[in-house]
Amino acid sequence: QVQLVESGGGLVQAGDSLRLSCAASGLTFSNHAMGWFRQAPGKEREFVAAINYNPSGQLYADSVKGRFTISRDNPKNTIYLQMNTLKAEDTAVYYCAARWQTLVPGTPPSEVPYWGQGTQVTVSS
Repeated sequence: QVQLVESGGGLVQAGDSLRLSCAASGLTFSNHAMGWFRQAPGKEREFVAAINYNPSGQLYADSVKGRFTISRDNPKNTIYLQMNTLKAEDTAVYYCAARWQTLVPGTPPSEVPYWGQGTQVTVSS
């Protein structure tokens, strides 16, 4: 079955950086769009970033544009989220997501079939 395993979360101070990783198995990685969503306490899960099967297709939420970078390593079946200049409002559980071919900012979480278990990112101000 499909498994997405995240790593790299933690507690940092505002202005610091973190890199999240997500290793995928059980799917044809190169045919799937991969991405990151996040969910803060009391809020809905929201889109953060995605990289489609065409590596040039990188998409970001406005709130992270210019600070976060998503990348994928197809031979390793892994994606990364480099998060710089972190803010307190970035605090959330970050989930890796996979979807056949496309994942865009407007994709609702209900239309994403595959999820990781989540990794906590806490940014202290």
